[in-house]
Amino acid sequence: MSGRRLPVAARIDRGRPIRFRFDGREHQGFEGDTLASALIASGVGIFGRSFKYHRPRGVLAAGSAEPNALVTVGTGGRQEPNVRATMLEIFDGLEARSQNAWPSRRLDVGALNGLLSPLLGAGFYYKTFMWPPKAWERVYEPLIRRAAGLGRAGIEPDPDRYEKTWAHCDLLVIGAGPAGLSAAVTAARAGARVILADEGAEPGGWLLDDGGDASSALREDLLAELRAAPEVRILPRATVFGWYDDNVFGALERVGKHLPPDPDRPVERLWRIVARSAVLASGAEERPLVFAGNDLPGVAMASGIRRRLVGQAVAPGRRVAVVTNGEAGYSLAAALESREVEVAAILDCSPPSAHDPERYAPARGDWRGGQAEDWRGVARIVRGRPLRAVGMRAVEALEIERRDGSRRRLAVDAVAMSGGWSPNGQLACQRGARPEWSEARQAFLPPIDQPGLHVAGAAAGLVGRAACLADGARQAVAALGEIGLAAAPAFDPAPEDAPPPRALGAQGSGRGKSFVDFQNDVTVDDLARARQEGYGHPELAKRYTTSAMATDQGRMGAVNAAVILAEAQGLAPGAVPLTTQRPFFSPVSFGALAGAARAEAFRPARRSPLHAWSQARGAVFLETGAWLRPAWFPRAGEPDWATAVAREARMVRLAAGLCDVSFLGKIELTGADVPAFLNRVYLNGMAKLPVGRARYGVMLREDGFVMDDGTVARLAEDRWVLTTTTAKAEEVMAHLEFCAQVLWPELDVRLASVSDAWAQMALAGPKAREILGAVVDLDLSDAAMPFMGAAQAPLRGAPGVTARVFRISFSGELAYEIAVPADLGPAVADAIMAAGQGAGICCYGAETLAVLRIEKGHVTHAEIDGRVTAHDLGIGRMVSAKKADFIGRAMLGRPALTAAGRLQLCGLQAVDPAQAFRAGAQVLNAGAAPSLEGAQGHVSSTCWSPHLGRTLGLALVRDARARHGEEVQVWDGLRGETCAARIVPPVHFDPENRRLHG
Repeated sequence: MSGRRLPVAARIDRGRPIRFRFDGREHQGFEGDTLASALIASGVGIFGRSFKYHRPRGVLAAGSAEPNALVTVGTGGRQEPNVRATMLEIFDGLEARSQNAWPSRRLDVGALNGLLSPLLGAGFYYKTFMWPPKAWERVYEPLIRRAAGLGRAGIEPDPDRYEKTWAHCDLLVIGAGPAGLSAAVTAARAGARVILADEGAEPGGWLLDDGGDASSALREDLLAELRAAPEVRILPRATVFGWYDDNVFGALERVGKHLPPDPDRPVERLWRIVARSAVLASGAEERPLVFAGNDLPGVAMASGIRRRLVGQAVAPGRRVAVVTNGEAGYSLAAALESREVEVAAILDCSPPSAHDPERYAPARGDWRGGQAEDWRGVARIVRGRPLRAVGMRAVEALEIERRDGSRRRLAVDAVAMSGGWSPNGQLACQRGARPEWSEARQAFLPPIDQPGLHVAGAAAGLVGRAACLADGARQAVAALGEIGLAAAPAFDPAPEDAPPPRALGAQGSGRGKSFVDFQNDVTVDDLARARQEGYGHPELAKRYTTSAMATDQGRMGAVNAAVILAEAQGLAPGAVPLTTQRPFFSPVSFGALAGAARAEAFRPARRSPLHAWSQARGAVFLETGAWLRPAWFPRAGEPDWATAVAREARMVRLAAGLCDVSFLGKIELTGADVPAFLNRVYLNGMAKLPVGRARYGVMLREDGFVMDDGTVARLAEDRWVLTTTTAKAEEVMAHLEFCAQVLWPELDVRLASVSDAWAQMALAGPKAREILGAVVDLDLSDAAMPFMGAAQAPLRGAPGVTARVFRISFSGELAYEIAVPADLGPAVADAIMAAGQGAGICCYGAETLAVLRIEKGHVTHAEIDGRVTAHDLGIGRMVSAKKADFIGRAMLGRPALTAAGRLQLCGLQAVDPAQAFRAGAQVLNAGAAPSLEGAQGHVSSTCWSPHLGRTLGLALVRDARARHGEEVQVWDGLRGETCAARIVPPVHFDPENRRLHG
């Protein structure tokens, strides 16, 4: 044995050495090594320090549940903290660093916390940082923030790529152990579309860790069949982390984490898998034993030691003690001795039973039950319990107590512990179902009767290879049967071929700290204190002690914590439940969740069908949410944007203007119950809207505040189209979908967002009718097309093309909105401009539209800010008194929403035409000293009106409708500006609406 690397066969490729660095020191491993196995092989025992006490910590487990060996990988923008060394495959150039230690992991100043441990028990922060009060912000909070966290995230931009993708399948199999492989093969033979996802680098689960020829041959045969099946996708290095509505599963695939950086390859891929059914074959996690010093480097789970022993030929030490209450410990001892690693003793800590060591014949080969082979035996088998692992930075000895009460010390440099198995059933519990304690299995078993998810194999509590193979096949047949696919099981039924699970081992009671949650340094004493102080319920104890709040999500310590809390209350194991299990099953990076949505792609700029058309006419674009909207169209000689906007506004009022309004949200509705549906969504009546008419509508939230406004038009007996504001298009669509699917699923309503399918233009001005008449074949007279009329009409000179025409005005002028298929938008806009050339038509942008709408008192989301009601906006008369109910009606009558003193919409006009005020300024009483305490309201929108020759605004002011004509002062504290203004009605221009009906 060179260091801790054994000369025996393993899955590493000794012909491909790999060099990497850890804490600045160069190490060597082989292809197939994880960082954990390579460092242990090099003699590294300490991987970092614990969170609270800064105790030295080594590798505990083998997979994603590893709580101790968390490292920071990479530098610069690729710096990633809290990477589990057990999951990180090494590659040339890998840079990794230990965490939570300064100046080094071997000599850490933070270890002084251990001396203060009597003062740092559970809940100490609730009791300590109370006095003096002024010390919180100046002393306590800065210190706590500096100490918080396990790793330090990088602050430079991440240069790597991340991807997102959807996948659909008949059967998703989660886990590629015996049960998972069996389920996938069963489904593949039935011709089903199968996705097999496993978080390991190689599929196989504990067939890989077994090391026997039979298991290896079985694994290769099953994988060969799956790889040859055309409808099977195998996803290695893919952790299924969440189970969501409609049987959608989230999975994180580590595409490039095991390889040197490559800009052409994503490092991670987030899968959203829609599965008609699924089989959860995620196996089981080995439970730690609880005794003093069980966190010392060198103390590790038997399953983790076995994985590194069989897979990477790495020994845990030269002399090993095995502490177990089940077969796994005996099997590990056999594997160690077969590789010439000395086993000092097997300490069997299970309660007396028919399987006492004197009568127990452990199996070698298939270590969780299977074909037994002759076992060479170890030096001694002792019944008793562990008291304490002895050592400072590594295990030096193990103190034990026999059942007869005698004690002794074993000189060892490694301790393997096995406290039984906990099924990995978290996914099955993520949607509210709870695991239940099984006395027969000595474990919490996941719920197995949920539609769409079938639990198989070790995840269901079974033991033994044959039983898991049979159960995986059986569950696949059942899952496929639910979706109408017939299948024959790939394996015949088989009994469990391993000894039954033993009772949970007794807790050790040696001197020193006995850890339950390793990452957060939660001890048995902490749980006892929580119980004494009234926090014995597991959910309370979790938050009081931070047990099960670590990155392993309680997979290592939650069962032990529940048993200890139960014992403290005199209850049987299982009487205290596990805490709620939620997504994510294991950590998911922000990069994967964001995917390609970063930098400019974080929110891709949206361009209307008329973007290029507007650009060719010199438009200046501004960002409006995600949209690039033409703001104004400058002409040669105009000194600034304000001049261009004033010109456009005058031309619209005098002649006509064309504006791109494709940015509005557009939603089509069909179905027999659309009238009733709209009546429940809008506060005003919609049920009797006739064909050929449109109506302004207002939606409320459930709390009575205004959500959005827009129009509803009925184009035919069976077709409605509604528009929303640009800002709320997505929110309104989601709201309507929720109403249709959840609130009133009995209604016959179908919705489709068609915002991108139509180019829409507003043609406004006194000459709008004659210009539009040259473009569409439609009678536009007042009698045939009155205000708020809606029609579908053919385009002149374009047979077969139908436009949607609405007589709607947001400018206060005679105006129409014309919607045509998106690809025809530029051509139709050209035709309108050509038709209006002699009439003085111009293009106008969003800034000009703002001027026109403020002059007319029309609101946008500058006024609909989430805090106003219909009464506040002066449209309370729209609230229907005839309808039995609509969303928001019940809460609309709250006294606080109808009380005097509420902010109400009004207009503001600068008293002095030479003065101006800005949006966001505060409205104060005349003569009041500038202060926020005296604010009467605020300015929501402003513009300079070329028609009234002064600055105008819309504002929300306390009791504004009773204060028309009152002079106030508008105070801009940021700029130090004050302007005298007068409160007026919101409609500044043409209050009689003569131009609108012209």
